[in-house]
Amino acid sequence: MEKTIDVLAVGNAIVDVFATCDDSFLGQRSIGKGMMNLVDAERSAALYADLGQSEKMSGGSAANTAVGIAALGGEAAFTGRVRDDPLGHAFCDDIKNASVLFNNPPHVDGSPTALSIILITPDAIRSMNTYLGACIELQPEDILQTDASMAKIIYLEGYLFDAPAGPAIFARAAALAAAFDCKISLSLSDPWCAERHRDALTDFIKNHVDILFSNEDEASSLCNAPVKEATRILMERVDEVIVTHGAKGAFVGNSVDQIQVAARPLGEVIDTTGAGDLFAAGYLYGRTSGYSLQDSANIASIAAGEIISHVGARPQGSLRALVAQMVS
Repeated sequence: MEKTIDVLAVGNAIVDVFATCDDSFLGQRSIGKGMMNLVDAERSAALYADLGQSEKMSGGSAANTAVGIAALGGEAAFTGRVRDDPLGHAFCDDIKNASVLFNNPPHVDGSPTALSIILITPDAIRSMNTYLGACIELQPEDILQTDASMAKIIYLEGYLFDAPAGPAIFARAAALAAAFDCKISLSLSDPWCAERHRDALTDFIKNHVDILFSNEDEASSLCNAPVKEATRILMERVDEVIVTHGAKGAFVGNSVDQIQVAARPLGEVIDTTGAGDLFAAGYLYGRTSGYSLQDSANIASIAAGEIISHVGARPQGSLRALVAQMVS
């Protein structure tokens, strides 16, 4: 079958609420700064009630990556689960309006659509407080065979491994990739997630992953080693390894080339939410569009630089125009 989808992104379908706060707000509520904090429905409602001015938009790590790929001019699809409720309808409308294929209909029963309250401190660090809701009810069969058969790459977010069916979802993705000649790409998502599932994720990476994304904390956590050693270990396990280093840029390497790409912020850094998601979008767009490792890394840096220049994890400027101006 013809590969008409560059990337099928599989992950949590979440509606994000963004608000600014100071460190004392986090401390008073025992919120882990810079982390993804899982909360229940009651805790989520209490935090939401405490917010002042806020902004709401659709999110979720893999969904952000899919939207970024579409914004760059690629063909992207998304797999996720939402409830037939107002937040679920908003998510569906947003992702389809972003030109991302989303063939999973809202469910009429089960938990409500997921909500993440993202608190941004003056240093631009974001602390996520996520009620996963319907996300934790995602099932392997939600990855549709028709979508996978048309995809060049199936992209998984590491957060999924925390779901009850997480390992089975990963296994389904690997089986479909083998059946339809897709590559598998994985983002480690969170250092605590990598630590919780170190052995299982390590086995999955060794056996199935072609392109691996992590930041330096996630790489160190997975390999239980300093970042330089962890990067070397991952290079032995995966065809292409990307380790982001925040303001210091990123390492991108395969068996032939190992490069460092500089960060490219578009002015003041406002909010780092989605920086890794958009870096992945730029890189996967580049690799599925025939760009070299270097140019794909440059596109990734451009996409991440745009996203940190404003609040929210969805592009506001034209990524295509930025890439046309800046990529070598």
